[in-house]
Amino acid sequence: MVTHLYLGVIILAVFATSITNADIKVICAKDSVRITWRINAELVPYAARLFLGSCMPSQLNVMTTGEGEAQFNYKFADCKFKKLIKGKHLIYENELTYRPQAKPQPASFVYPIQCVFKRPEGWVPPFMNPGSGVSEGRGELVFRMALLNEQLTGVAKTNVIPLGSFMPIWAAVEQKSHQPLLLLMEECVAATSPELQLGSQVYPIISNKGCLLESLRGNSVFLPRYHSSALILYLQSFKFGLGEEVYVHCKLVAWDPEVLDETKKACHYVKENGRWELLDDPFQSSLCSCCDSTCKSRPKRAVEWESYSWSHNSVLGPLIIVEPSDSKAHNTSVGSVTADESQDSPV
Repeated sequence: MVTHLYLGVIILAVFATSITNADIKVICAKDSVRITWRINAELVPYAARLFLGSCMPSQLNVMTTGEGEAQFNYKFADCKFKKLIKGKHLIYENELTYRPQAKPQPASFVYPIQCVFKRPEGWVPPFMNPGSGVSEGRGELVFRMALLNEQLTGVAKTNVIPLGSFMPIWAAVEQKSHQPLLLLMEECVAATSPELQLGSQVYPIISNKGCLLESLRGNSVFLPRYHSSALILYLQSFKFGLGEEVYVHCKLVAWDPEVLDETKKACHYVKENGRWELLDDPFQSSLCSCCDSTCKSRPKRAVEWESYSWSHNSVLGPLIIVEPSDSKAHNTSVGSVTADESQDSPV
């Protein structure tokens, strides 16, 4: 069982003993940076908590010694780099951080990154150029969903899940020329077919506009976010469709991160506190109180925000949930899980 105690205290303790020998190498290119962060074996399972600004590692290599190399290969236009002008130099600044908990909790480790270049001849800051501007167009959004491995370091290599164990489901929206958006799982059900039809037998996982029912029935939770545009549902496997092919159908929603209400939220039940909690701001957990009844539509004043919402129906599967004693037999004959969108690794 993964609890807030596990994510908060234990991971902090592991990191405290692992970061003392941090080995970080930075290579600055013309319009990008390449960073290699070598981490101890104890930290490898938590590589999904390492960030360059707003970006997770683009690759994680696990060596024979058990140590890992988290690589960040990104352009300065990504990851919220800051662009500064000092005299004859252009400076791009960012931070490597380790965040075991979601914002606004502070990072447990911060390492400054800086790339300095000579300012090009004739270069003019964009805000001084009357012919330039900032694009705020919606741009093309790409929604993705994938099953992660137990370490949360990449896509799972098998779709066989022993009953009672956890299947981390990663969902994200790829944002190109778009303002930052918040990804939410509005509704999710399990079914034994890749297509939902009238009369299909389904098992509700998330309903009532973002209420994680499985956190009330079992030990499922939403993990702390590493970025607003992604979400990890740490789902405990269930008996529905036991031994059969199971597909998880989700309605994913991209929403304005500044506007949360009863119909745009991510709520899970925290048994230690005996109440529903809002993932993105526990101080606003009153928005989750409707999870025990019916979450009503937004007030009329908030309807204008609907123009900033985009949704996508995504399907993940097949997953095969089996009795623990049967998992080895299935693993010899079953491949990996697929989704209705291409599955780039989240790390």
